[in-house]
Amino acid sequence: MPEQSALAAAVLAGETPVFHPNTGEPFAEVTHLHPAAAAGLDVPRYCQLCGRRMVVQVRPDGWSARCSRHGELDSDWLYEEHLPA
Repeated sequence: MPEQSALAAAVLAGETPVFHPNTGEPFAEVTHLHPAAAAGLDVPRYCQLCGRRMVVQVRPDGWSARCSRHGELDSDWLYEEHLPA
């Protein structure tokens, strides 16, 4: 894994998002999600730290998302074998 961004560090540490990654709304205010997001199958489209729309690339084997302020997050990094010991 490349040098960890602030976004990746927050997600990998399991921090509660400030903003919802599928809606961009403040996390505590989200009352309804579309079915794919509710099931955890949707790609994060908003930075959970600042709520900005991210540049997202969906690949056959996963996805990557980049916030202009907080860096990159890749679905590959979410698997256990990529987590620091």
